[in-house]
Amino acid sequence: MARVSFKEQVLRAREDAIVASVNRLLAEKGFDVMTVDEVAADVGIAKASLYKHFTSKEELAAAAMIRVLQRALDFTAPLGNDAALLPIDKLRAVARWTMEVQLAGEMPSLPSQNSTLRQALVGNRDYMDRLITLSDRLGEWIVAAQAAGQLNASLPPEVVLYTLFARACDPVLGFLKASGQHSDEQIIAYLLSTCFDGLRGPAH
Repeated sequence: MARVSFKEQVLRAREDAIVASVNRLLAEKGFDVMTVDEVAADVGIAKASLYKHFTSKEELAAAAMIRVLQRALDFTAPLGNDAALLPIDKLRAVARWTMEVQLAGEMPSLPSQNSTLRQALVGNRDYMDRLITLSDRLGEWIVAAQAAGQLNASLPPEVVLYTLFARACDPVLGFLKASGQHSDEQIIAYLLSTCFDGLRGPAH
């Protein structure tokens, strides 16, 4: 195993600090409001130094998304190896995790309509590889849950997948938290219920 030089260690530590700052600022303000100057100031480096690591605001956002996707892959890997868990339980666990990350202020917020950002993400192999791996993993659980009668089998699997992804940026979480009337655990329980049980409630 090649030894990492001190200079390389410093560069990696600085890059980690940059990505952590971007992740937090994206969670707090969103992509459109966040600026490169703000990231540099938050990390405590010159803007020119930041550009040695990331060449654009879009590249910064991609790095933050790669990090959160890797966290999701690390979280879901043991779920996939747990034969005792039902497919629906694995999906609920993933939905819960995304809500916990968002409520903790650690989920990057990206606009759905931004051509330059979309192009940067689609063109980033590290991002796309992780997104495809996660989508395939969740897709297998969705199909299995539908086959077992745990999810509505009339829904296309991609609709269920996108619904789960939407939990990572659900504004209802923020609204309920800002009201101060509910604990984080209550908020998560409410949204898990609406996501998996619907609004209609049990039949009488």
